[in-house]
Amino acid sequence: MADVRAQRETIVERVLTGPGTASAEQRRAAFENAGVAEPARVLIDKVARTAYKVTDEDIAAARAGGLSEDEIFELTICAAIGVATRQHEAAHAALTAALEGRS
Repeated sequence: MADVRAQRETIVERVLTGPGTASAEQRRAAFENAGVAEPARVLIDKVARTAYKVTDEDIAAARAGGLSEDEIFELTICAAIGVATRQHEAAHAALTAALEGRS
């Protein structure tokens, strides 16, 4: 279990602070889905809330707004990892609470 936790922490650290085209501030905002600047805001919010609704038009709008393909990719990955992290933490907390309630 510790290896999985360490791997998850390594991934989060890498996407947030490792080398990239998007700034660390942009990546953190996408990860948290908070304070994301235009033109990425709509795309990142969709990735975080309803990823299945992301369309080619959403990507094109971000590109037309001045983001490069690399920035779009990096911010999308940060948003996806951010929401996955929050979901994992919520599931872990719920499981812990359920198990504590059984004892």
